[in-house]
Amino acid sequence: MTLNQLRVGESAEIVAVGGEGALRNRLIDMGLIPRTKLTLRKVAPMGDPIEIHIRGYELTLRLEDAANITVAPTGQSAPAQPVAEEKPTARESGGEAEQ
Repeated sequence: MTLNQLRVGESAEIVAVGGEGALRNRLIDMGLIPRTKLTLRKVAPMGDPIEIHIRGYELTLRLEDAANITVAPTGQSAPAQPVAEEKPTARESGGEAEQ
């Protein structure tokens, strides 16, 4: 299975990094190396790019690049991230904003 086939919230471990030359080097430089765990966090509205959580940071990749990364699902799903409710500003609420 490749990285571009994961679903939002699924976790996996990188098995191999494909591609050739500069592309492969760029993927490795971004921390995409075998035995590294990652979680697919978001997919853009049109499906490309995707955002993964890896090594403590968020990384956005094009689907074309993600197809070069072979992964093995870990069977773990990340907990759903709650959507933060925006508090009204002083202008919107007509007075002081809640703190």
